[in-house]
Amino acid sequence: MTIDITIAKPARQALPALSAAQLALAAACFVLLLVPALWNRYPLLQYDTGGYLARWYEGYLVPSRSTTFGLFLHLGEGLHFWPNLLLQTGCAIWVISLVLRVTGLAARPWHTIAIVTWLSLVTALPFLSSALLTDIFAGVGVLALYLLIYHQPDLGCGERIGVFFLIAFAAATHSATLAVLVVVLVFAVVCLLPPDCRRMAVLLPGGGALATGAAMLVATNLAFSGQLAWTPGGFGIAFGRMLQDGIVKRYLDEHCPNARLKLCPYRDKLPATADEFLWSGGVFNELGRFNGLGEEMRFIVLHSFQEYPLLQFETALAASTRQLGQVATGYGMHDRIEHTYGIIRRFISREVPAMQHARQQQGGLNFDLINRIHVPIAFGSMLFMLGLLARASMSGRFDEPARRAATVTIAILANAFVCGALSGPHDRYGARMAWIAAFAAAVAILRAIENMLNERKKAASLRGTPFPAAAIMEYPTIVD
Repeated sequence: MTIDITIAKPARQALPALSAAQLALAAACFVLLLVPALWNRYPLLQYDTGGYLARWYEGYLVPSRSTTFGLFLHLGEGLHFWPNLLLQTGCAIWVISLVLRVTGLAARPWHTIAIVTWLSLVTALPFLSSALLTDIFAGVGVLALYLLIYHQPDLGCGERIGVFFLIAFAAATHSATLAVLVVVLVFAVVCLLPPDCRRMAVLLPGGGALATGAAMLVATNLAFSGQLAWTPGGFGIAFGRMLQDGIVKRYLDEHCPNARLKLCPYRDKLPATADEFLWSGGVFNELGRFNGLGEEMRFIVLHSFQEYPLLQFETALAASTRQLGQVATGYGMHDRIEHTYGIIRRFISREVPAMQHARQQQGGLNFDLINRIHVPIAFGSMLFMLGLLARASMSGRFDEPARRAATVTIAILANAFVCGALSGPHDRYGARMAWIAAFAAAVAILRAIENMLNERKKAASLRGTPFPAAAIMEYPTIVD
C-alpha cells in the first residue's frame, strides 16, 4: 500500500508542473511577439487601419477593406483592441508550434522559444502581431495551408478544424491573401504532391477552406452594406499601378480629347505615384473618388491591356521584381496617418486618449536600425529557400525541407505578383511574407543539427562508446 501511494503521488504532481511549464512558455512567446505593442502602450496603427475600423460604422463597401476584418477589430474596441492582438498573436504561435511538432522539433520546449525569439529579433513578425492590420494573417495563412496540404494525418481532429477555419479567416481578411493561398494550393496539388498521393484528399479541405473564406467575406459584406458583392477596388488599385508606370498617361495622350473620359483635362496634372493619386486628395477626390471614377478606371485598365499587352507584361514583371526587393519592416507605421486618426476620433472617440498616449503618436517609432538587421535576414532567408530547392533538384530527392521551401517560395513569388504587379510595390507587402522564409530556414537548420547529432549518437552506440547525453539532450531520432 505504501508503495502504491509513493508511486502514484509523483504522477499526480507531474501534471501541474508540466502545465505550468507550458503556460510559462506560451506567456514568454506572447510577450516576445507583442513587445512593440507593449512598448508603444497601444496597438500599432497604419494608414489602412482606419478603413477597416470604419466598416462597422459606415455601412458601405470601400476598395480593399475587408468587412470580415473590420468586424474582427470591432469586437476588441471596448478593451483598446488588446483582445485582437492576443488572438492574432495566438494564431501565429499556434501555427508555428504545429509546424515544429509535425517536423519533429517539439520534443524540447526550448525549440519553440528559440524559434519565436529568433523571429522576434530578426523579422517583422512582432510588428505584424502588434498592429491592427490584416498582414499577420498572410504568412500565418500560408503556414496553416502548408499543414493542411502535407500534414493532415499528423493533426488531431480539433486541430484540423482549427487550421481549416484559420485559413478561411485569413482568406477573408484580404483579396491578395486569398489569391496567394489559391496559388499555393494549386501549385502544391499540381506540382509538389507525389503522383501516388490522393490529390482530392488535399484539394477538398484546402479548397473548402478558401471557399469558406470567400463566403465569409460575401456574408459580412451583405450584413454590413446590404449588398451581396465582393469587396470592390480591384480595377482601381490596378489603375494606380498603371498610372505610376506611365501607362495611364500614354493611354490618355492617345485617346483624349474624349468626352467619355473625365481624366482628359487632368492628364498633365496626374500625380506620379498611385498612393498620391488614390489617397492624397486632388484630382481623384474632385472627380468623386471610386464612386465617380470607378467605371472609367475599369475602362482604361481593360482597354490598355488590349492595346499595350507587351508593355503591360514588361511593367508587371518589373513591378513584381521590385516587390521582391522591398521587404523592410514598418512601412506606413508612423505618426502621420491622419485618415486613421480621423476615423478613431469620429467613430470611437473613447479610444482617443489611449491612442494619443502611445509612443507612435508621439513620433517614437523609427525603423532605420531595425531594418539594418531585418532586410539582410529577409534576403538571406529567401536565398536559403532557393538553396534548399537547388539541393533537392540536384539530389533528385524532394523531401520535407524541400516541400517547405517550395511552399514558402511560391507564396513569396505569388505575393510579389499579386501585390507588386496589380497594386504596386511596397515594403509592407514584402515584410508581411518574408518572415515565413526566416522561419522555414530556422526549421531546416535545427533539423539538420538534430540529424547530425542523431547520426553521431548512432555511430557512437555502434562503436560501444557512450555519447554524451548533455551534447544531444536525448534528442529523438526523427527522419524527414
